[in-house]
Amino acid sequence: MGRKNNGKKGDRKKSGHPHKTHNEYKGKLEITRSGMGFVIVEGLETDILVRPSDFNSAMHGDTVRVRLKEDRGGKRKQGVVVGVSERKQSEFVGKLEMNKGFAFFVAEGDKRMPDIYIPEKAFNNATENDRVVVRVKEWSDDKSKRPVGEVVSILNAGDANDMAMKEILLEAGFPIEFPDEVMEEAARIPDAIPESEIKKRKDFRDVLTFTIDPVDAKDFDDALSIKVLKNGNYQIGVHIADVSYYVQPDTALDEFAYKKATSVYLPDRVNPMLPEHISNVLCSLRPNEDKLTFSAVFEMSPKGAVKKYWLGRTAIHSNHRFTYEEVQEIIEKETGIYSDEILLLNSIARRLRAKRFDAGAINFSSTEVRFKLDEKGKPIGIVVKESKESHQLIEEFMLLANKFVAQHVSKIEVAKKPIPFPYRVHDLPNEEKMLPFMAFAKKFGHKFDTSSPEKIAESFNTMLKDVQGKPEQHVLEQLGIRTMAKAAYTTDNIGHYGLGFENYCHFTSPIRRYPDVMVHRVLEEILSGKVHPDKKMEAKCKHCSERERAAMEAERAANKYKQVEYMRDFLGEEFEGVISGVAAFGFWVETIEHKCEGMVSITSLAEYDEFRLVDTDYSLVGMRSGRKFRMGDKVRIKVIAANLEKRQLDYEWVLTATVDEEERTTIQEKPKQKTKRKKKKSEE
Repeated sequence: MGRKNNGKKGDRKKSGHPHKTHNEYKGKLEITRSGMGFVIVEGLETDILVRPSDFNSAMHGDTVRVRLKEDRGGKRKQGVVVGVSERKQSEFVGKLEMNKGFAFFVAEGDKRMPDIYIPEKAFNNATENDRVVVRVKEWSDDKSKRPVGEVVSILNAGDANDMAMKEILLEAGFPIEFPDEVMEEAARIPDAIPESEIKKRKDFRDVLTFTIDPVDAKDFDDALSIKVLKNGNYQIGVHIADVSYYVQPDTALDEFAYKKATSVYLPDRVNPMLPEHISNVLCSLRPNEDKLTFSAVFEMSPKGAVKKYWLGRTAIHSNHRFTYEEVQEIIEKETGIYSDEILLLNSIARRLRAKRFDAGAINFSSTEVRFKLDEKGKPIGIVVKESKESHQLIEEFMLLANKFVAQHVSKIEVAKKPIPFPYRVHDLPNEEKMLPFMAFAKKFGHKFDTSSPEKIAESFNTMLKDVQGKPEQHVLEQLGIRTMAKAAYTTDNIGHYGLGFENYCHFTSPIRRYPDVMVHRVLEEILSGKVHPDKKMEAKCKHCSERERAAMEAERAANKYKQVEYMRDFLGEEFEGVISGVAAFGFWVETIEHKCEGMVSITSLAEYDEFRLVDTDYSLVGMRSGRKFRMGDKVRIKVIAANLEKRQLDYEWVLTATVDEEERTTIQEKPKQKTKRKKKKSEE
């Protein structure tokens, strides 16, 4: 597996700091619970302190311009915000305080922000003390003027779940409503496809085509077609919803989609990147309807070798909509509608998957946990989703399309320079993280060859194969994932280490990811021969990576809320669990039965011993008893607290009969020993 990174990440031009102009810096403002602010500037060793009186109109998460104050000899630079470049959040949850002819909106949460002025015409039927969502329409840098806003929606005080989910989205910077101008633009797009547009495209409407998606999906953004060729090979098409046909640059629709950059999937809802009419109707590749698509079409041998490929805009007509469960049943029973085609595609997908791992891809498996919810969104059970062959079938053909699109673009140059393009990259493992992990894995008999990136990947795969079904499987898989770099979007094509690809991008999900829309637009320019290099592409990639991380954090927060809500029904009960993380202040335990994670605080262990963190062993160790709580260990816990507001579960370790008898005696006698030592010290 080759690497294309010729320089080091973070290299700076000699001309100066990239985020500094004269005595000003550009960075992200983070406001602590105490109210103090810090501007984090990329490449600057220390953050810039900003006092609340110097925020001006800036708020937590905003990208700001900050001017340094006169150096008074302190260790930390201090500054004042002189402008806001980008707002993280424009919608907020809080309460209304009514006055005659106007109201003030008072935001909730622990992050400082000014009250928002709401004129009477913008109340939207809200009244005194209503809990509402407000959108800011006007910001002012004048300290004497408050931001001006409008009530977007009134929250149902009796629906705590709805309020919590909306707060999570807004805190992460994802608006919960589409602005009127966006909805109007979406409504104006005609449903009917002009015949003139179909004539410009390759017509696949007569080729057998179907979609495979989750049972509850409504936005079908990919479809597969298959056709037997006269030479014995197969023509396999990967057809992707042509969002870029409907969402044009420099429109309110496009600007808002770019701002969000991704759909967000919470346990009980989807916060979509695009309005429902586009994502679920116009672009969704629904069965028995003509649809516009952007396609990667491959001529493949029965053994899965790509002989030829074609990229371009197409028209399709899906013959059938499959769920993953239906396809899995066809694979297992070898019978059913279009079973020959499904089994053939699965056979090729298996070969593609094996070839990918042989070439250096890392075979990390993931188990997805979802809550079963009642009609009010309350969790009533746990569903564990496994990655089966039906999922892997779709995954392999999507990976193939993404790889070939990136590979095609990487060969094109304009004025002897690569075209700015949103590659999806994954860097080499961090050496500092790898060393303690390798030492830990060695305790279970797993050795790593670090002579090359390829050998590291090979070692990972050997370990992952060997630990299947063993007690240490979960901990080594989780720790292995944590040693990996985070995938991101960038114009710097360094390859994708985890997949083992030299070229990779996201082409296959434009309904829910904005980078895919950018990929479609660049590819269309290349295919039409009218390339206009986007000088802002790297900044757009950075924005999309940041929004992706924010969406993941929102999804984690929402899942945590559901875990806490679910475990409230089990306060005082005991369960078996696995230690999922350790820190100096305690350890986390994930219950085996519910997959719900909580914290066992080190203070709750004080009656047994004094525990210290041993980083290299991912464990807490008792100073006197030698009792060890190591990541991956099975323990018994009691649920002692479930705080929905903080989204926090507290567990207590339960001393059980399974603890070694000698260790049990040592732990139980410890307080007496401590008393004797104190007495002896006083006598001395």
